[in-house]
Amino acid sequence: MSNSGRRMLCPNCARRWLLLGALILVGLTAGALLLAQGRFFGGGQIFVPPGAKTARELGTRSTGTPMWENPPAFKGEVFTFARLRYDAAPRPATARRGGWTTDLPDADLNLSYRLQQMMSLRVDPDARLVRATDPDLVNYPFLFAAAPGAMGLTDDEIVALRHYLLNGGFMLMTDFWGDPDMAHVEHLFAEILPGSHFEELPIEHPLYRGVFQIREKAQVPNIRIGLKIPGTQIHHRVIFDAKGRLMVMGLHNSDDSDGWEREGEDREYFEKYSERIAYPLAINIIFHIMTH
Repeated sequence: MSNSGRRMLCPNCARRWLLLGALILVGLTAGALLLAQGRFFGGGQIFVPPGAKTARELGTRSTGTPMWENPPAFKGEVFTFARLRYDAAPRPATARRGGWTTDLPDADLNLSYRLQQMMSLRVDPDARLVRATDPDLVNYPFLFAAAPGAMGLTDDEIVALRHYLLNGGFMLMTDFWGDPDMAHVEHLFAEILPGSHFEELPIEHPLYRGVFQIREKAQVPNIRIGLKIPGTQIHHRVIFDAKGRLMVMGLHNSDDSDGWEREGEDREYFEKYSERIAYPLAINIIFHIMTH
């Protein structure tokens, strides 16, 4: 497993977060909106060419994405947001909406930007799209899976993910809702990691104090739909390995990646959900897994 980006972050940088205003990103990428190309599918999914390797290759679906460059000497030593592409197997019969492209590419690129803005991390400005069976998956210690309630995996992908997770990899999931989605995810990981089980991460865990002080598990709503399941308890379900290392984390009944994707669309949404919930939690998670 690559050690790229495994350096101590700067906790004092978190204090500057309160000074940030809502960032309204401007300038849509040329050729831009996939909506205009008629390339949207149901449940927020989009068409992604089979050969696409990075989120940067895709047109924004929101207000645009920031761009930055790393000094040439750091190009091989950066943190990379890697998204799991899981379109080789059929969708599960229980899947209601969403898929691997949910909130792509803006969520990936906006969170990457916030990481390099807030932390002493050099961050890949393009992010990465990767299949479980891609040989270079081992280069990315952090793997994101969108809408896992819609995730189907081939036998080879199951084996590859097992190898990845048991050898130091970490997977974060969000935007899955209700008991059916959770049951599907539990069934899937019973195959990926036989004998493992999900448990609720207590709010006292050091992850919640790594950079930001997080005192409650709060829901990030979809910006258009709102609270999908009002009153539903937010769960942070995790799987540890035999040594107590965090391998898998699912943010259940919350749409944290919408908080990353949609930050520039509405000031109130940014201040209430992106700034207060979605970004602090994601930054704490990445800080924890890169330093433990």
